Amino acid sequence: MERKVVLVTRKTRLETLITRFNTRDQARFYVEHLGADFSDYEREQAAYDEATRTVQETLEIHGRWQAVDRAYLPNFLFGPDDIVVALGQDGLVANTMKYLQGRPLIGINPEPGRYDGVLLPFTPKDLRLILPQVLWDSAPVKRVTMAEARLSDGQTMLAVNDLFIGPRSHVSARYEIDWNGRRERQSSSGVIVSTGLGSTGWMSSIVTGSLGIGAAWSQRKPQADYRPLQWDDDTLLFAVREPFPSQTTGTSIIFGRCDAASPLRLTSLMAEGGVIFSDGMEADSIEFGAGQLANVQPAATSGILVV
Repeated sequence: MERKVVLVTRKTRLETLITRFNTRDQARFYVEHLGADFSDYEREQAAYDEATRTVQETLEIHGRWQAVDRAYLPNFLFGPDDIVVALGQDGLVANTMKYLQGRPLIGINPEPGRYDGVLLPFTPKDLRLILPQVLWDSAPVKRVTMAEARLSDGQTMLAVNDLFIGPRSHVSARYEIDWNGRRERQSSSGVIVSTGLGSTGWMSSIVTGSLGIGAAWSQRKPQADYRPLQWDDDTLLFAVREPFPSQTTGTSIIFGRCDAASPLRLTSLMAEGGVIFSDGMEADSIEFGAGQLANVQPAATSGILVV
């Protein structure tokens, strides 16, 4: 029972607007001026505040706990025996898990009527029941495979859902791709690498859109449906976004699987603006400049989600 619990939160939409416009009234004016319903922002805030109070009451009974905002996770130092609670949307679980190095993570859904909560199996009131089980390592858990991009200079980036490798802004990414014994130079809007967990999200959109375009172009139905990977699958899916064929760039390597035995390798040909970030957190990125080699494969450490 001496183990510390770290509560990870993130700003709500209303809190973000107040930070931007200084006051609640100014935030209201901005939202209503655009024709949106400000009361929805207020209801969301009230539900999150109530969920936070309920979770904090349980943590006060537990004893040692600490709160941290998602924005500070890249520089936050977790203790070796810490238990982590994420209170927010599914994305908060993904944003948090990659910093935990195998520590158990409890996902709390602050408003089940608003959020589907695929990664949020518990309500704020459930924490009283599940926390003692986690403390004694008796709670059921699910292993989540993560992706890792390791640069030639030793820098690494982990992803719970997706890695994005490409340009910082809306320009072409230029790189050499090396996979499964094949190699070519490419120009595209970037490469997406998805884990099993992420294969239900961004990757699903990419493949579904590609199948739809192909079907419309050929005026035929798609020959196969997209099937996402399991969360603990030890392979990753990758897809090249908007590949451009030219005299110097090819489009023969567009989609595939990679694993520890057959990783995906990318060499940057971008003089500036190349980046790698994960799970939508662009602010926490690493530079992918000219000459840098990125080796992408499943991470050695898995995420542990309490279920």
